[in-house]
Amino acid sequence: MRILLSNDDGYFAPGLACLAETLSSLADITVVAPERDRSGASNSLTLDRPLSLRKAHSGFYYVNGTPTDCVHLAVTGMLDHLPDMVISGINHGANMGDDTIYSGTVAAATEGYLLGIPSIAVSLVSKGAGNYETAARVVAEIIKRHQDHPFTSPVLLNVNVPDVPYDQLQGREVTRLGRRHKAEPVVKSVNPRGETVYWVGAAGAAQDAGAGTDFGAVARGMVSVTPLQIDLTHYGQMDVIKGWL
Repeated sequence: MRILLSNDDGYFAPGLACLAETLSSLADITVVAPERDRSGASNSLTLDRPLSLRKAHSGFYYVNGTPTDCVHLAVTGMLDHLPDMVISGINHGANMGDDTIYSGTVAAATEGYLLGIPSIAVSLVSKGAGNYETAARVVAEIIKRHQDHPFTSPVLLNVNVPDVPYDQLQGREVTRLGRRHKAEPVVKSVNPRGETVYWVGAAGAAQDAGAGTDFGAVARGMVSVTPLQIDLTHYGQMDVIKGWL
């Protein structure tokens, strides 16, 4: 089995190293990740300049682009053989609810899915403990299940793992995306040159976090597994918009 790993925290991130080490006994691993932290890059592709591919001492490849660039470059030009799976992570921090729209972690997996490859985004819902081994073990279990019972069509899974030791996990739950309150306002400040600058505000708290949501599952110590799709069409408004036009 061949697995392509990527992330949005950068090729030097501890979650990526932990995941690569854990999965190396299960598959042939290739790592292609951004050269720096590209959190929040979403599904952006770099189209205004060429991309560079370099190899680090760790054996990981890194690209001066976005997470989506990394997967697209690897699958469509770098690798001699298509990977059997694309895995993005382990992200330091949650990617639940509205986060998935902005997340570079989810975007890297989405690119694999769009290219016809089963893909998984995995995030550690971090409280600072850094139990990356827990999340890596959860991913290894998913891969073993896929090896025994392969997906019949490409899937895109968003996996969020509580930041606890493995034996404290309360199980796994298939969930839907929850929702957050709107984000905090931008933070306005002045830099040393006297220029006004703005920092994007923090994400809002969970609003729709009840039973069946990713927020709800993680709050109960469960691993959240959310199958995602790409069709953003609001079918319920199609007749309304037809009449409006």
